[in-house]
Amino acid sequence: MISKQEIIEQLKTIVKPYVQNQESFDALTEETDFINDLKINSANLVDVILDIEEKYNIIIDNESMEKMINVKSAMEIVAIKLAEK
Repeated sequence: MISKQEIIEQLKTIVKPYVQNQESFDALTEETDFINDLKINSANLVDVILDIEEKYNIIIDNESMEKMINVKSAMEIVAIKLAEK
């Protein structure tokens, strides 16, 4: 089973190219918000989600996508989707 810390590290790698606020990225926690803290715009957030789907070979439905606002919610959704596989 993949650990929370592993998911965080992998998410950091995925979001890094889209981050507009490096300081916030360097201090990333579970509570870090993709849009408000990392300044990722909504178009790039879609790219992040596509990258997450590809990385974990999962499908993220629209309902889950709308919930994916911060690192914690992204981790939870990834964990749920992996558990469903």
